[in-house]
Amino acid sequence: MLNSKRNPATVERIAGRLFEMGLNEIFERCSEPRETNRQIGPLFKRWLKKGCLGVDLLSIEDFSKSKKNAILDGSDKELMMFANTNLTYKGSKGLDFIGRFNGKYIVGEAKFLTDFGGHQNAQFEDAKNLLRNKTVKAIKIAILDGVLYIRNKTKMHKFVTTNKEEFNIMSALVLRDFLYQI
Repeated sequence: MLNSKRNPATVERIAGRLFEMGLNEIFERCSEPRETNRQIGPLFKRWLKKGCLGVDLLSIEDFSKSKKNAILDGSDKELMMFANTNLTYKGSKGLDFIGRFNGKYIVGEAKFLTDFGGHQNAQFEDAKNLLRNKTVKAIKIAILDGVLYIRNKTKMHKFVTTNKEEFNIMSALVLRDFLYQI
């Protein structure tokens, strides 16, 4: 809660906006569904759990003990901790994907970009940062879907088209094929 004694201008500004909106608009905005891009992360994990890639999702304990093709099942934070400990990952963000195929580890960020600019650029930067991370002892992939594949002059499209030889950038639609050819 804001302390009106410490932040009177902020409290006034927020109160003014709320009064200006009116009760109906406040209720309407509070009832809006979350932005699509904020819902996609959990959908990617759900998609993995359906077995779409044809391998087991294993807990950290089982994944660590096994040598077979598998996907690590856990929260972003758990995946990040595993990557820190076992793959020398030094990033500050959690990961969306860790797998092992043909004895090689793969780490990835999965993003569904629904628009250009703003928060979408920040999401895209997360994927680029992973691809450029030199400390990771694993194959790095960016699983990207959405507007970045629309031919235009945006930074996203330019990065994808000019770096396709240097980095592993792909749609989730071809992820299975990529993993099995490693």
